[in-house]
Amino acid sequence: MSKNKKIILAGLLLAMQIVLARFLSIKTPIVTIGFSFVPAILCAIWLGPKWCILISILADLIGATLFPFGSFFIGYTITTAVASAIYGILLYKKEENCYTDKQFILRMILAVLLVTLLANIGLNTLWLSITTGKAFLVLLASRLLKELIMVPIKIILMIFLERVLRTPFHKYLRGEND
Repeated sequence: MSKNKKIILAGLLLAMQIVLARFLSIKTPIVTIGFSFVPAILCAIWLGPKWCILISILADLIGATLFPFGSFFIGYTITTAVASAIYGILLYKKEENCYTDKQFILRMILAVLLVTLLANIGLNTLWLSITTGKAFLVLLASRLLKELIMVPIKIILMIFLERVLRTPFHKYLRGEND
């Protein structure tokens, strides 16, 4: 993929991530329900870990600066970087057929479970405990249900989207016009 195409794709995914995180999500002081994981995972699949981490950190910083929701806390940016690294390492497809659909599904399940456990349940609950002064275990109980509900939604949605967007993405790479 040419560098220009990567930059264009990265810009689109960055904008999508900001919009989905800041405008199209449901936010409460303890739980946020949204779909900003979609552009992050697509970025991981198409561009790899470095780009995914960069785009996710930029989306977090730009979103927090231009469209703040509460005060900025660097811990959430660290969580974003950790989640992006996990997605990028496990899901990046260097070539069109570098692994089978079955392998991709297993990688997606593993990536979503790791991000859910380490980043969303672990780190984000820790940051929330620090910023709100509430007990970690009290916050964990309320966040756990939401995260468990979101795991199958993330896995099914991303497997579906990857399959639907696979052909248009490869046409974009080859420069085909339809």
